[in-house]
Amino acid sequence: MRYSIRMPTNRIINVELGDRSYPIVIGRGLLGGGFDLQPYLAGSECLVVSNETVAPLYLDKVMVNVHGCSVESINLPDGEAFKTIETTASVFDKLVASKANRDTTIIALGGGVVGDIAGFAAACYMRGIAFIQVPTTLLAQVDSSVGGKTGVNHPQGKNLIGAFHQPRVVLIDTATLDTLPDRELKAGLAEVIKYGAIADVTFLGWLEQNMPALLERDPDALAYAVQRSCEIKAEVVAADEREAGRRAILNFGHTFGHAIEHCQGYGKWLHGEAVAAGMLMAAELSGVGSVELSRLRRLIRAADLPSRPPAIGAQKMLAAMGMDKKVLRKTLRFALLHRLGEATVTSEYDETLLRRILEAAD
Repeated sequence: MRYSIRMPTNRIINVELGDRSYPIVIGRGLLGGGFDLQPYLAGSECLVVSNETVAPLYLDKVMVNVHGCSVESINLPDGEAFKTIETTASVFDKLVASKANRDTTIIALGGGVVGDIAGFAAACYMRGIAFIQVPTTLLAQVDSSVGGKTGVNHPQGKNLIGAFHQPRVVLIDTATLDTLPDRELKAGLAEVIKYGAIADVTFLGWLEQNMPALLERDPDALAYAVQRSCEIKAEVVAADEREAGRRAILNFGHTFGHAIEHCQGYGKWLHGEAVAAGMLMAAELSGVGSVELSRLRRLIRAADLPSRPPAIGAQKMLAAMGMDKKVLRKTLRFALLHRLGEATVTSEYDETLLRRILEAAD
């Protein structure tokens, strides 16, 4: 039996980071004047960084949210393959050509790639300028737009070049999910499932009951999934902003998932698809019981996400995993489960089991 939660018009979640605290504002119809972004601008000038897919849909709307300001824009090519230093350089070129200064605010309008590039450019330009996240994909709304991680990929690994740079506000208009392709919606659900798996088994149960509604894009179901995911991430980030400890649990499934993305070539599998398969590999490495492993597998399959990785090869996967950002003193560390709803980060794992998991994927 399904049950849903009626969402209020707007929901505000605060990321508590002292003088760098900021709100996550969640609602439907916030773009196009439904929320005033001007109080969060550093000055009267801003640069909207978007891409070729999102800009035609929402650029005009976000300009209404910053009415009265001088607005420039740049549209990046769309896709993970373009999350590079070279693409970021085009943002720097636009900032310089626009004579942007420290009073300029960058607004990231798009998915995770746009948000990461725009945030990284904001972190670097003039040693740091203000930026705002306006995520338009489910994955960006529940994960990459929150927490201040910015950066780009390197040919040898994912997200190896970047900086921590917190936004001034995250504006989430859930109506943007109406135009999201089905495949990207499902990829975003992988990150939603992750939050239940690592921190809230009750939320995991809600997802089991409401997955059909989420796939059907029920507005209230999607709004609650975004809200609860952001609440969990905000709490973790507030306790460990720079991933010195507990924040690394947010990478559950990502050590495997990033290796899948890297080995396949960025963009062949979407990030969420790789994370979905990676979560099951991590759960197996965790040594959770067969009942819990089967439960997680059923939920991932119910979201129409991959439950097995592609055939890459154990040695190739291990080499890619060796470039993971959680490696410490040349030792792999994993976000693993004590049980569903409770995770930890550890370098203590069964190396024989890891090898078996990787070889089983061949």
